[in-house]
Amino acid sequence: MGAYRGGLNTFAIVGLASKPLHVFSNPTYQCQWVPNLNSSQPTSTVGYKMLTDWGYGRVYTVVIVNCTFSQPINVYNSGGKLLLLASTGGGGDRSFNTTDTIEALTEAPGSLNTGLFTSRPKYDYLYCGSSLYGNLSPQRVREWIAYHVRLFGPRSHFVIHDAGGIHEEVLEVLKPWMELGYVTLQDIREQERFDGYYHNQFMVVNDCLHRYKFMAKWMFFFDVDEYIYMPPKSNIKSVLDSLSDYTQFTIEQMPMSNKLCLAEDYRKTYRKWGFEKLVYKDVKRGIRRDRKYAVQPRNVYATGVHMSQNVAGKTTHKTENRIKYFHYHGTIANRREPCRQLVNATETIVDKIPYVMDTTMRDVAGSVKRFELRMIGNRLQKTRQ
Repeated sequence: MGAYRGGLNTFAIVGLASKPLHVFSNPTYQCQWVPNLNSSQPTSTVGYKMLTDWGYGRVYTVVIVNCTFSQPINVYNSGGKLLLLASTGGGGDRSFNTTDTIEALTEAPGSLNTGLFTSRPKYDYLYCGSSLYGNLSPQRVREWIAYHVRLFGPRSHFVIHDAGGIHEEVLEVLKPWMELGYVTLQDIREQERFDGYYHNQFMVVNDCLHRYKFMAKWMFFFDVDEYIYMPPKSNIKSVLDSLSDYTQFTIEQMPMSNKLCLAEDYRKTYRKWGFEKLVYKDVKRGIRRDRKYAVQPRNVYATGVHMSQNVAGKTTHKTENRIKYFHYHGTIANRREPCRQLVNATETIVDKIPYVMDTTMRDVAGSVKRFELRMIGNRLQKTRQ
């Protein structure tokens, strides 16, 4: 999928490999740097592999290979190639071992910018999105991007990965923000040919981590049906400054109903945004709910979907009073009006699940709409569900 520098003497290679091979054998990797200078000899090191998808892989599993050499590479900036020598480890027959040589990275002469590793990142906050596929709702995408550009501010950037979900209507929603420099669209449709877990999202987030590792102070991993929220009298900067001693922190989930709306919105739901009208929170106890997370990427070697197990530094999960996220599961792929049941109560039970009214996100909807209008005008006013 990609190969990237992690410093003067280290690289990360991101890709897919046979899951049965990794389950039933012990594939090994060797990294080799071949300089352009004829007078210099190739340099080799053992590749350290990380399997980041926690056993969720299918036919293919995600492998991150760390290549750390004993000395700086390409010190004269004359260019060269990083080769990955991947050996099968014998498979079912221990006497049979094959090695493939893969050209992972090429550096052209003069292309290495060593200042990148120590300079201030271009962005304070960068979003790495998972694979987007299917017939997504343009309106839900519109709401999500406007909300988060406002939340993260002018020194933020959003990397959206298109696995087939950025159809023409969704692209029209993203274009204004792309033109302003807030959004980068990565075409990852080719990886759909390979049967890995959930459209190979573990590979996608790892590619994003290493591709943008030195471009962001903080990197966030969550989905487009999830909304990050900080309490009043705080903001993204104050919260993250308070967590600066940690390489990683996780974020508590607020699960919201994807069909319960207020009775007072009767005949007005079509005019309201999704997070404005879906105001009932699931409060069922005794359930372990997924958390999402953020990292300081320069201290991360590989990552996952809900957290990273390969970091240098501390991780904290005690963030409940500082940051959380509202989850509107199933709404992003729903092209119909989400309100299916109108409720006139502060508490209710539906399908044996208790809900309470939570208007936290509803209360900020007006500010988000005004922000969108100020930033990009009214060009998205007729966006379809």
